[in-house]
Amino acid sequence: MAHIPELLRDGPSCSFEFGPPRDDKGEATLSTTIDELRKRNPTYVSVTYGAGGSTRDRTHDLVVQINNEMGLTTMAHLTCAAHTRHDLELLIERYRIAGIENLLALGGDPPVGYDGPPGELQYANELVALIRSVGNFSVGVAAHPEPHPRSESIQADRDHTAEKLDGADFAITQFFFEARHYFDLIDGLASRGVTKPVIAGIMPATSIAAITRMAQLQGSEFPTWLADKLYAVEDQGPAAVRAVGVSEATKLCEELRDAGVPGFQFFTLNLATATREICDNLGI
Repeated sequence: MAHIPELLRDGPSCSFEFGPPRDDKGEATLSTTIDELRKRNPTYVSVTYGAGGSTRDRTHDLVVQINNEMGLTTMAHLTCAAHTRHDLELLIERYRIAGIENLLALGGDPPVGYDGPPGELQYANELVALIRSVGNFSVGVAAHPEPHPRSESIQADRDHTAEKLDGADFAITQFFFEARHYFDLIDGLASRGVTKPVIAGIMPATSIAAITRMAQLQGSEFPTWLADKLYAVEDQGPAAVRAVGVSEATKLCEELRDAGVPGFQFFTLNLATATREICDNLGI
């Protein structure tokens, strides 16, 4: 398997994010989704990591399965919240032994209701350094176009993202709905001398309630113009809402692609339909 920065040199990437299923029904849904989306020849796929390591083993097992049995380059998410340094070293070593070469280093949050120690590492850049000390991994970090909700200011956010990218190889953004937010992030990093690849995270607005909740959680703006378009077709049913969300996500991707974005990561929520339709629209 290859390091993701090497794959980005071949042109705009297309990748899909999956999450470990919680039960047998979820496992069947995810299996169907992966089988369908792997036909798109993704540059890589990534697997999320539950708060505080709540999906630690399931994430590991899914990453290894996709990587080894399906022949897809796979990236594992890893967070440092509620972990000891030793815990993280052991997990990173497990990935190294299993042949996983790409990790996404995240600060993360503890599980809801967690009252244990916060963890020995506080920030993603500390996790990046720890990963580097264990093996020859390609390391990605998260970037927040709008920016991170806990940042004191947009300038502070850009400073922090630049610091993370100083040690990492690339970044993947949280989702956003207007290309101007991505361009502002790239300009802010460039003014700080950072030119490493920043992959655009794409989340089509296929459910008004779900996308509103997720936007609030990550501190993103849910623009009025998009909400108005979705509400205008709400009484026509979920398929009509999804069609609007897919159409607007396609337009966003086209604008980003025309500007030379290094790639897209689609947050699938373990479902294939919307991502497949956007890929069709883009000719992927």
